[in-house]
Amino acid sequence: MSRHAPGDKPSLAAARPQHPGGTKPAWYAPLTVGVDVAGVLLPLAAVHLATGRPHPLVTATVAAAGWLLLRCAHRRYAHRNLAESRGLLAALHDWSLLVGLLAVLRVLGGESSPPLTSLLALLPGLILTAATGALLHRHLTAERRRAHALRRVLLVGETPGAEDVAARLAAGTDHPYVVVGVVPVGSGSPAFGVPVCGRLAADAPATEPHDGPLLLEAATRLSADLVLAVPGAHLCGERLRRVGWALQDAGLPLTVSSGLTDVAPRRLAVGGAAGLGLLHLAPPTRRGGATALKTALDRTGAGLGLLLLAPLFALVALAVRLDSRGPALYRQRRVGRHGVPFTMWKFRTMVRGAERLRPQLEESNDAHGGPLFKLRRDPRVTRVGRLLRRSSLDELPQLLNVLVGSMSLVGPRPPLPDEAAQYTPTEARRLRVRPGMTGPWQVGGRSDLSWDEGIALDLSYTDNWSLTQDLDILARTARAVTGGRGAY
Repeated sequence: MSRHAPGDKPSLAAARPQHPGGTKPAWYAPLTVGVDVAGVLLPLAAVHLATGRPHPLVTATVAAAGWLLLRCAHRRYAHRNLAESRGLLAALHDWSLLVGLLAVLRVLGGESSPPLTSLLALLPGLILTAATGALLHRHLTAERRRAHALRRVLLVGETPGAEDVAARLAAGTDHPYVVVGVVPVGSGSPAFGVPVCGRLAADAPATEPHDGPLLLEAATRLSADLVLAVPGAHLCGERLRRVGWALQDAGLPLTVSSGLTDVAPRRLAVGGAAGLGLLHLAPPTRRGGATALKTALDRTGAGLGLLLLAPLFALVALAVRLDSRGPALYRQRRVGRHGVPFTMWKFRTMVRGAERLRPQLEESNDAHGGPLFKLRRDPRVTRVGRLLRRSSLDELPQLLNVLVGSMSLVGPRPPLPDEAAQYTPTEARRLRVRPGMTGPWQVGGRSDLSWDEGIALDLSYTDNWSLTQDLDILARTARAVTGGRGAY
């Protein structure tokens, strides 16, 4: 262990060797800014020049500057935020504010030309910004799969809590953290294969002077970018505070795990009282304007979908009838919101009497645990039925369920009554929201997911629902359906 004189403040930045691939590519920021500027400045200037409007370059420059200011105000160019999400909803939000800002400036400036032309000229900016965000997110995801652009984490905490945090970080690919070492507090050795780099005594006093130097030495040896502390009975209060002082004085960030899991960041707010750091947890959104808007969008979308897709409905129904004997539509009893049963409609994809054949196929169940029944090569599925399932066209009649309010466009899949009867109290929480035609299961792998994985996605959706999340899932559903992954 390295020793320091009492007055010394060791600099970790000077001692720590640089490791390759530890940060995002440096070209992310200039590319994003350049595309944002060009996407607004060039089309707007070109349109104003072509239509003979006065001061086209000044107008385009003001619009581009406003666009950059809005994006900066929302920290879109911050290194920690770049490429962390696809950015479509963020771009749409910022673009809407830009249109409103320019509309106010237009009124104040007495501009009387038709506004539609300018609005259309601003569309390339939205499209280019959203496309750039999506491409950079895909690039960053690929980089992290190659172990690049990651933050090396030294974990410190009591063994059970540290093991849980390390397991969750190892299981996810949507974050930049990779655990490179652990410093247990007290007895016990973590069983997740990460090197143990020292140990903090469990019964040490809060003023223990050796905690910080030990963590600094381990972080330097591992080239760690930050220390992630998992508080517990022996690492909290004054002791954790002093650890933070030692690390931050040496230039090493400290992150503290809250112990909460599967909670969207927007539901969390930091506060304080009596010197305590408090984390406020907002309840899930169950009522109010957002849910009313969701219902309105569901009904409107279902009505338009039924109207526009009527010719496709007729063709699919004809194909089902010609392929095998039986009706084109199939109805099945499902369990909806708050456990209320309803009749769900689908295009028939199986032979008549398929339910009577299920007991003979129970031993071949391909579902990964739980009460779900799925067969990858179900002999009851017809030729047309296989095509309909792979393309998800068999789900289209559920637009009728959305129109009458028993389902939503987005939500957990509605279970069969015998499945719901086997739910634990935790699993039954997914019935607190209206089931959907598509949802986290559809964009997360469909039938390839295990029971526990599917339930985890549904519970996360149920507790953290937001309208923007629904729009994101709808956008991702098209790609999931086109790929056909997990559809059988």
